[in-house]
Amino acid sequence: MSVFSTIRMWLVAAVFLAVPMAGVAGGGSSLSVFAHWRAGTVVSSSEVTAYGVDRCFRASALSDKVFARMRYSYVDDPYVHRTDLRYLQVLHYDLSGRILLGEMVCNRRVADDLLTIFRQLYEAHYPIERMVLIDEYRADDEQSMRANNTSCFCYRRVAGSSHVSAHGRGMAVDINPLYNPYVKRRANGTLVIQPATAGAYIHRNRTFNYKLEKGDLCYRLFIQHGFQWGGAWRSCQDYQHFEKR
Repeated sequence: MSVFSTIRMWLVAAVFLAVPMAGVAGGGSSLSVFAHWRAGTVVSSSEVTAYGVDRCFRASALSDKVFARMRYSYVDDPYVHRTDLRYLQVLHYDLSGRILLGEMVCNRRVADDLLTIFRQLYEAHYPIERMVLIDEYRADDEQSMRANNTSCFCYRRVAGSSHVSAHGRGMAVDINPLYNPYVKRRANGTLVIQPATAGAYIHRNRTFNYKLEKGDLCYRLFIQHGFQWGGAWRSCQDYQHFEKR
């Protein structure tokens, strides 16, 4: 082998070693998005496979970083403690078939249920448009619903009561709320719709995207895990809402 051939081999090897390998920690891999986990980030199926889908569905105690983000949704209360809550990381598909990183804070009593439910929804490509902490909307439920944001924990009391609501305890989940609104007809005949922009979606005999209805996969999974559906209530219909008591 000539000297020039030897030098050429060394140069090729040096270039190869200098190029970061996909999926190798510290190599500039796109898999770093999972380590930083910013909800709403779009990832590919190949990235999910390389990282490990099981690692994408997990529950953890509220870290200081997550807890600091909850300055709008969390209120120090004798009935709901930080240690009662869990931070969930999940994957979900949107209607266009993209895979997104999702997040949710819930009560530790339902954390395993929700991980199982959202894992099965993900595997079935069930569309959920958005899943970020409600603090991204300053814990304004109306704004979160208008953005079609699926969420769980947000401290509040039942209107006209001293009782902490199911959401305030982290025991209720709202799924695709813009398309599955809360509807109540008052005694004077006026109609309450939440979010207020969801008037087109109160007609449940129509077909539209992100519609949740009795018998569909989302409904069946929540019912199987002991949740009640607000869409079946008599005094009002809360089509987005599942809660466990």
